[in-house]
Amino acid sequence: MAEKKATKAAATKAAAPKKETAKKAAAPKKAAAKKVELVINAENVGFKAGDVYNALAAANKALTVAEIAKNAKISAEEAFLGIGWLLKEGKVKDDNNKIVLA
Repeated sequence: MAEKKATKAAATKAAAPKKETAKKAAAPKKAAAKKVELVINAENVGFKAGDVYNALAAANKALTVAEIAKNAKISAEEAFLGIGWLLKEGKVKDDNNKIVLA
């Protein structure tokens, strides 16, 4: 019986350093990128249209989609939703691949 206990103790001691070594060798985990989910409904798109309109009114000149998104602090996809809404209503028009208030 003493031999079995000694064998188990030796196996446990031998296994413990291997686990520690594995932990040291593991690469640090990178933070997962946040994926923003875009909710498409009339209320949300209407708010994005308001953001786009306000950004264009504040700039008082034609802006690209990227500039609109940056000024309105929204994503490019949200800017496209708002621009589409405003185009349908006739509030904005395009001017040499830029958007300007109509």
